[in-house]
Amino acid sequence: MEYVTAVPHPRTPAAGPARAGRRSLAVALMCGALGAAVALLATRQEWAEGTATVAGGAFSLTAKGSDVTGVPAALAIVGLAALVAVFAVRRAGRFAVAAVLALSGAGTVAAALVGASDSSALDDQAAKAAGDTSATVDALSHTAWPYVAAVGGALLLLAGLLALRYGRQWPAMSGRYERGGAPRRRPQTVDPERPEDLWKAIDRGEDPTSA
Repeated sequence: MEYVTAVPHPRTPAAGPARAGRRSLAVALMCGALGAAVALLATRQEWAEGTATVAGGAFSLTAKGSDVTGVPAALAIVGLAALVAVFAVRRAGRFAVAAVLALSGAGTVAAALVGASDSSALDDQAAKAAGDTSATVDALSHTAWPYVAAVGGALLLLAGLLALRYGRQWPAMSGRYERGGAPRRRPQTVDPERPEDLWKAIDRGEDPTSA
């Protein structure tokens, strides 16, 4: 007679780390992809605006994030590539790629915050408009987009830190394919007492006597 118990079976010690690995993987993918997208979008927006005085008149000038600095966009692309490359390498290679991902996020944050107060792009436009290299922009103001780019960099940084902490628990690309792209053929057991197995082995190009 069998007994039914309501006591739950004890969980294996590996269940906790495996669950943490899956959760960290999902969070890292979401943060990395979203962070790169946000940073790239922010660099295409208007970061600064001001006015320049030319021939007694004033006209407005604007500068996009890509005009102020190209570092956040470049690092966002590097971070996105590193996020994908994390799954193509293992062990020390994965740790190195995760470090690149984290550094890309940190660099994006730093460059965006520096660009939030940079006026060089508008000064260059004012100098060209006035025909005077010493001309500078007046009534300079900045938008919130540099800080949005910094938020994108922070998400990339978080993805990199998660990869550094939990990356060893994440899955890697399957190695079941050889360099030529064909799946590896596993040798099948041949029973010498079964003639059909011998013929199948010959059809596969195998030597049935090698077993």
